Amino acid sequence: MSVPAVPLDAPPGQPRKAATAAWIGSALEYYDFFIYGSAAALIFPKVFFDESDPATATLLSLGTFGVAYAARPIGALFLGHFGDRVGRKKIMVFTLILMGLSTFLIGCLPTRDQVGVLAPILLVLCRVLQGISAAGEQASANSMTLEHAPPDRRGFFTSFTLSGTQGGQLLATLVFLPVAALPEDQLLSWGWRIPFWASVAVAVVGFVIRRTLQETPAFTQQAASEGVAKLPLAILLREHWADVLRVVAAALIASVSTIFTVWALAYGTSDSVGLSRSQMLWVGALANLAALGAIPLWARLSDRVGRRPVFLVGAVGSAIMMFVYLWAISTGSYPLILVLGIITFGIVYSAANGVWPSFYGEMFSTRVRLSGMAIGTQIGFAVAGFAVTFAAQIAGPDGDGWFAVALFTAALCVPPVIAALTARETHKVPTERLGERAVSEPAGREKVAV
Repeated sequence: MSVPAVPLDAPPGQPRKAATAAWIGSALEYYDFFIYGSAAALIFPKVFFDESDPATATLLSLGTFGVAYAARPIGALFLGHFGDRVGRKKIMVFTLILMGLSTFLIGCLPTRDQVGVLAPILLVLCRVLQGISAAGEQASANSMTLEHAPPDRRGFFTSFTLSGTQGGQLLATLVFLPVAALPEDQLLSWGWRIPFWASVAVAVVGFVIRRTLQETPAFTQQAASEGVAKLPLAILLREHWADVLRVVAAALIASVSTIFTVWALAYGTSDSVGLSRSQMLWVGALANLAALGAIPLWARLSDRVGRRPVFLVGAVGSAIMMFVYLWAISTGSYPLILVLGIITFGIVYSAANGVWPSFYGEMFSTRVRLSGMAIGTQIGFAVAGFAVTFAAQIAGPDGDGWFAVALFTAALCVPPVIAALTARETHKVPTERLGERAVSEPAGREKVAV
């Protein structure tokens, strides 16, 4: 039987500070991921791979984008375990340092012309480090903000993690735009390195904020009253296996983001469409700007009506809108692409993107929350990462099979819909009672949580 519920009040200012720390960390993570995705689509095929076969070089380059997602489940096992044992704060600081370091090192790598096949090998190793860092970043940040937040505003406060991802992508786009406009020889020799080196500034700001955070009241109480779990993974798989599977399935919604930000960028700038790099980058920039406003609004709505309906709007709407957006790219009409890109990614996808931090985190109890979110999301995100590589193959030899890619993306939205329909609604459950299960007692007695 569970311990009696008690209020878990965070110290004054800590919920806002935790949300700010989550925003900064996610901004760095997705700044790094977006500049890598942009470089993988536009630059790395020429810098790290054999230019004599452009189609294969692009496919291999996009494959390295997915490598980080393959490393994420491994990082989730390790960082999730320690996050539920030593606390959220220590993992948040560790992931920030690792992400900043690995991204800076990518900017220092020698090219294929300089060291041959060693160049893509080093690139993959740095990408693996990025993946391990990302595995613990969002789960620890989400756990920190959720456990610090007022019970009736958990959706809003945890949405700062995802607002940070959009802020990071926007920042990356703004940094990449002048770089992409450089003459080809300067871009391929030194210009592409600048965005990777610039990540150090974001990492320093995030470190200063995170090192002064306090551990969450929920984790502190758990450690003081019942103690931390020695093997969080064992408890997770024994008591929460169904929710882990739900999170894995729901996390496939991230495929919409990777297809939008990476494959669509490559498609729009291909010879079959002919748009410039700057034009397509501006679509992403303005869509992310719209998302910065939409995400907290969707999250606040979920605090009122529930997580499930808002998430479903985003999942179903994204499946439909990807057909419309990719069709718009095929027409080559830039105003149409711009408007539909903002609607698809900035508004519709933001419904699912803004609510999943609270939706997933509320499925688990405090002692396994970080493990549950890390493992569940990172397995799903691993599929989403390689969705770009699959899309490149599905699109055909000329890379213009947009309908097949849209159909593939819509199919990946089906598991998230099923996961949401089978999940419990938790937006009104007190923080200290999250993750509990109701079991039947003998006749004449009420059900109690265990």
